[in-house]
Amino acid sequence: MFDKLIQKLKKQGKIKKQKAGIVQIEALLKEAILDLGEAKKISHIAERATYLLAYMAMLKAGRALLLFKGYMPDDGAQHKTVVKFMFHFLGKEFKEIVEHFDRMRRKRNIFTYEIDISISKTEAGSAFETAVKFVNLIKEIIKRENQQAEFGF
Repeated sequence: MFDKLIQKLKKQGKIKKQKAGIVQIEALLKEAILDLGEAKKISHIAERATYLLAYMAMLKAGRALLLFKGYMPDDGAQHKTVVKFMFHFLGKEFKEIVEHFDRMRRKRNIFTYEIDISISKTEAGSAFETAVKFVNLIKEIIKRENQQAEFGF
């Protein structure tokens, strides 16, 4: 099923083959961890920024996994493509986390292109908790599949 998704996304022009070393993948994950650190620091004063940083951490971790698998998004809907890849790659076991990622993606889109939207402290906190779980999950998958991956962050 995973191979079918890859072929479908390639045919649709949503992803393209991309070689990358573990250094590039680690850099994306490190950036995701930095986003989470910043989100935590400001969580008590800036709900919107916390939410957006949590989303960006998830996006970077998702892109790291996609790159680890040898691909990168290649269309005008790159965020949506990353989420779609996560749904198929992570499967039913992590469906709830990926669904939250997708809701965050849609809300981030509203922040970007529309106005008058707010984020509650509870919603920002939930986004942050989900992002931490997601980033750690991606790190575990990559480490399990590549024993040479040494995440010193």
